[in-house]
Amino acid sequence: MGRMKLQSTPLAGLYEIHYTPVGDARGRFTRLFCEQELAFMRPHLHFTQINLSETRGRGTLRGMHYQKPPAAEAKLIRCLRGRVFDVAVDLRAGSPTFLRWHALELAEDNDRAVFIPEGFAHGFQALTDEAHLLYMHTVPWTPDCEAGLRHDDPRLAIEWPLPVTAISERDRGYALVDDAFAGVRA
Repeated sequence: MGRMKLQSTPLAGLYEIHYTPVGDARGRFTRLFCEQELAFMRPHLHFTQINLSETRGRGTLRGMHYQKPPAAEAKLIRCLRGRVFDVAVDLRAGSPTFLRWHALELAEDNDRAVFIPEGFAHGFQALTDEAHLLYMHTVPWTPDCEAGLRHDDPRLAIEWPLPVTAISERDRGYALVDDAFAGVRA
């Protein structure tokens, strides 16, 4: 069976996942999630919701989104079609990497995913005209707990690879991080 290899990042708890598919003349098989293989990282990891995001337009940006407690969530994200520049920002109160970000390219053909723990904001920019992301969430969407950061916040200084060609009014309207923002308790 296809295996998963976790690679740590400079942000504790945030992991890049590298898949090793198996294949033959019929095609390929890739295991997207196996609780047993990820148990060292998070025993009894349980996903409650799976979503598919379909994004149109190279340069389109979604984010930066997170859920506050009591609905803070972890996510496992995989690109099924196209390519994206995927970003996670550490918002954990007291974290030594508070407000630092990590990015990686997820693509339909690079056999990678990302595991984002509670207390992180997430966003991505489409690098192709069409991009489909599969999201696995540990907590259902909870509108009263959703929040976000500006993608162009100078305190975050995220280095997006393309000019932003489309973004929602909601995402554009998030406030900038100020000195009063102490982070979130995950």
